[in-house]
Amino acid sequence: MEMSQMEWINDVDDMFIHRIDSAEIVYEPRRKRAKMVGRYLMGDLLGEGSYGKVKEMLDSHTLCRRAVKILKKKKLRKIPNGEANVKKEIQLLKRLKHKNVISLVDVLYNEEKQKMYMVMEYCVCGMQEMLDSVTGKKFPIFQAHGYFSQLVDGLEYLHSQGIVHKDIKPGNLLLTTEGTLKISDLGVAEALDVFALDDTCRTSQGSPAFQPPEIANGLETFSGFKVDIWSSGVTLYNITTGVYPFEGDNIYKLFENIGKGEYTVPEECGTLLTELLKGLLEYDPVKRFSIQQIRQHHWFRKKPARLEVSVPIPPSASVPDRWRSMTVMPYLEDLHGYHGDEEDNEYYEDEEDDIVYSMEFNGPAKQSRRAPSTPKRSLLWGLLPRVLRFCRADVEEEEEEEEEIGAEETLDTERNGHAAAMCVNGAGGAGVGAGGGAGASGGGGGGVAGAGVPGGAGVGAAAAVAERETERSAPAASGRQRADRRASNTSNPSRKSSSGHVSKVRRITTCKQQ
Repeated sequence: MEMSQMEWINDVDDMFIHRIDSAEIVYEPRRKRAKMVGRYLMGDLLGEGSYGKVKEMLDSHTLCRRAVKILKKKKLRKIPNGEANVKKEIQLLKRLKHKNVISLVDVLYNEEKQKMYMVMEYCVCGMQEMLDSVTGKKFPIFQAHGYFSQLVDGLEYLHSQGIVHKDIKPGNLLLTTEGTLKISDLGVAEALDVFALDDTCRTSQGSPAFQPPEIANGLETFSGFKVDIWSSGVTLYNITTGVYPFEGDNIYKLFENIGKGEYTVPEECGTLLTELLKGLLEYDPVKRFSIQQIRQHHWFRKKPARLEVSVPIPPSASVPDRWRSMTVMPYLEDLHGYHGDEEDNEYYEDEEDDIVYSMEFNGPAKQSRRAPSTPKRSLLWGLLPRVLRFCRADVEEEEEEEEEIGAEETLDTERNGHAAAMCVNGAGGAGVGAGGGAGASGGGGGGVAGAGVPGGAGVGAAAAVAERETERSAPAASGRQRADRRASNTSNPSRKSSSGHVSKVRRITTCKQQ
């Protein structure tokens, strides 16, 4: 009985979960898997809004850094006028080209996943993000002057194209690493009719804090260009003072204050800036400043002195440095790097989209489908065409040198073979060149009039003719071989090199060069 009880106790001890030392646990970060959408390599998440996510990506054809807005139809249907606003923005951006207006590079569709990809030029951050990174939530006067000047340039271009933005605010103004301002988010913009007599508009969907009194008071028609002037005035007021000219606990109170048009400008702004702000925030749209009046104002024309330190680009959560380095580098390493003995096919297990519909702006829309017979390794060659072009040229030069050396060795071997073949039986002429001497064992001379055993002269002449034909055909055959190999390289860029180790080293070196 006692033994059975001891055995039971031992069995119970084995049932307990034993503590494992944390030093024995190996924590390894999850490796980022490469995802291709069309010709673009996806990067990390840059931001997320009501319409969808924004990610960084790399164009494999031009190696340019891009940003993509990923939109889902399911999400757009839940937003009032969501699909219509996106289509309108695409149509407007297709025909706009200005340094202070965001550029649309490409539009991709995935019918299976009901996704739309708007590929746009890359901007490092937004103006609102920079304002939120400082305590006073405002820029120094000289920095605000530079941004406002670029805003006026971009706004003047939009108005010249008959486009009313309707939602100018710091959140829709993006910045590059060089400090170039880009007007973005034309989802609520309106393109005036070509035959319209003026800039009269009837609808507005902009942010409430940036709307003019005519919209706050509910007027049915209003001047579209003067709406953008008012919004730019509120933006200038905000980036120089850190507050808004009109505020309210709710949207009704806010619109009530805007409708009255009563506000004050802090004394720290100075006389010139105060005059400009009053001209921009004029209650009467007719008396409100125009683009030409803004350009003629003294504050706009005179560049302020650089007395303070400018607000830098804030670091993001994923990229700690202030210049926002590329987030696609880990994905490039996964796409081109060498990870032990893994098969190359495993690099593409998480490939996002195989079939996309690309709407190129230089021609009609077309379907982009990867051929089933094309090996996945060909993506390695298609990602970095400029760099691999030089590597491929070096490989072709090496192959040509090897082929020339091999052709010379083949020619020497054929010469030796002809000479040996003539002397096997001792009956053929030993002389190969013209005028060979008398052959041993009765063999005739290899010359034209070779004497000796009958038939010796004929065999010797045949050997000479065969030698000359071989010398003529060897260079031509070598040239044809080189042409065939080049054609093979062009049609099948995924052909492996003769040395697997050299190929892997070249792939890693190419990745590091980027």
